[in-house]
Amino acid sequence: MQIILLDKVVNLGNLGDIVKVKDGYARNFLIPSGRARRATEAAKALFETKRVELEKSAAAKLAECQALGEKLAGTTIKLTQKAGVDGRLFGSVTNSDIAEELVKSGYKVVKSQIRMPNGPIKTVSDCAVAVALHTDVVVEINVSVYGETA
Repeated sequence: MQIILLDKVVNLGNLGDIVKVKDGYARNFLIPSGRARRATEAAKALFETKRVELEKSAAAKLAECQALGEKLAGTTIKLTQKAGVDGRLFGSVTNSDIAEELVKSGYKVVKSQIRMPNGPIKTVSDCAVAVALHTDVVVEINVSVYGETA
């Protein structure tokens, strides 16, 4: 299926690109999330009339994410979890826990933006975690996990 991208999509293309993707990917993800439209002649004409407006809104969104990224870069988050005497946690610290703590600190992030390369944190430690605010804006934060004896 051919689609017109309404937003930058990683490993696919930029705003305005007409790309061919599998039908299920377009129907189940790209079109419902508002990132693409079917590439019909009417849709192409409509896109060309709205191109400037869409590029302006994409640039504004990128600038907003860059500003948030500058504030967020290098931030340290402290989390306390129950742990055993050997430093292993009862449970783990996930991207949901980190996103919740960032929201409490006043940053607008959702858990899908938190990238944990080594999976959930299962020990008392300091870890670097990436936050993908935009496809072009990825910042690193530090997460310090402290143990609380049961």
